[in-house]
This record gives sequence, structure tokens and C-alpha cells, in this order.
Amino acid sequence: MGRKKRSTLSVTFTVAAVAAAIAVGYAKRDNLSTAFNDLKNHITQGFNQGSPKNEPIEYIFLDPESIPEYTGTAYVYLNDNVPRLDTAEGSKEFERYAPLDKYGRCVAAYANISKNTMPDKERESIGNIRPTGWHLLKYEGIDGNYLYNRCHLIAYMLSGENSNTRNLITGTRYMNTEGMLPFEIKVCDYVKKTGNHVLYKAVPIFKEDNLLADGVWLQAASVENDEIRFNVFCYNVQPGIKIDYSDGHVAD
Repeated sequence: MGRKKRSTLSVTFTVAAVAAAIAVGYAKRDNLSTAFNDLKNHITQGFNQGSPKNEPIEYIFLDPESIPEYTGTAYVYLNDNVPRLDTAEGSKEFERYAPLDKYGRCVAAYANISKNTMPDKERESIGNIRPTGWHLLKYEGIDGNYLYNRCHLIAYMLSGENSNTRNLITGTRYMNTEGMLPFEIKVCDYVKKTGNHVLYKAVPIFKEDNLLADGVWLQAASVENDEIRFNVFCYNVQPGIKIDYSDGHVAD
């Protein structure tokens, strides 16, 4: 039997990255920055344009200033590794990719991963895509020899989305392989083994108007049981290299 055609909703959903530093946790409306209000309106417009009318919308905020400093580990657990995901959404498959923000940056991606969302063909080249903060920088000693990868928020192995610009950010090789990849493989292996579903959210976290993300907030929760549960922040760093996050250049 051929792979089922999936329905990809390119709309914004229940999670958004904060564009400016705000209070830790859930922010009070009267304390929202202008940048956040812009982002909130951006999200609401995307939600109203395509998302089902009866789907609840909830803004979950991760303040960049609340994230622990990088100390040599590729990722850090958040909220005691408990994801803020509602598995009551059930086994209905979906993929949602938020519209790019006013700086051209990715905002978030959310999917209910299953065997049907996974690819049925080999990846094609995406060398023509230049996410914000992108630079072709070659370094000896880095796996693959290049500092930056075009990182999928939701991995191709999970979503089959390859050249979707709403799903691609500039990420270091270290974040891609040491931070995000272990969690992507964990979800992929689980779905292939069980045939079950996994809710999966990926949110790049930017400080203010920086073009390069500080990292990616990953959450996942298996729907049919509790086997997959994680809530982590993967650092967009490369050990030994000082990066300028305003535009992705390597700092002097």
C-alpha cells in the first residue's frame, strides 16, 4: 500500500517563541513588549486563517533569559523534562508550520508524527535555501567540516518536509547532531516500532531581533502511552567558536 497523503496545515498553532525577553513562564498581558505584541498578532492571524475554529489556542512562552547558560552539554531539560503537550489531541495526524515572522525567521512547528507523516523517498538537495543567519563557514575539526547546517525544526525523517522554509533554521553542526538528532532518532525508532503517534513541537528561541537562534525548544509526547516524554532546549553553539547571534557571523 502506498503512503497516505498527509494534510499539512501551514498555519500557526498553540506555541510561539517570544521575540523579546519577557517574564519567566506565562507572561502577564500588561507586561508584553511591543515585539511580543507583533508576534502575538502574527500568530493570531495565521490561526484565524486556517486552523479549525474549535481548536483551542494557548500561548506558551519560553523566556530566553530563563534558559540556563551553556556549560558543555548539548541540551538541557526543562520543566523536569515534562512536556507541555495535550495528548488528548489523539491520533489525528497533522503538521503545522507557522508563517515566518517580520524578520523572515521561523516561528514554530507542531505535528502529530506517525508512519504516514514519514517520508517515502530520499532527501533532495536544499542548498538553495538560506535561513536567517546563514553563512557558509568551513572549519577543520568540525564533523562535516562546516559550522552551519540547514536544520529542520521537525526532522525530515519524521515529517517528510525537506525544503519547507517554515521548517528550516540555521543551526550549528553541534546542535544538529549532538542536540536535536538523538531525540529525533528516539521518536523515529518508537513510531516505526509501535505504529503509534507522537505529538512533537519545535520552537526556535531568538533574543530580540537576532537572526540566529540561541537554540531550539523541543517537546514530545507519545499519544497511546507514556514511553516518549521530553522537554528540552538544544543549544545552538559550536564548542570553541564564538558566534555573533545578531547575524550569524563568527565573532572576532
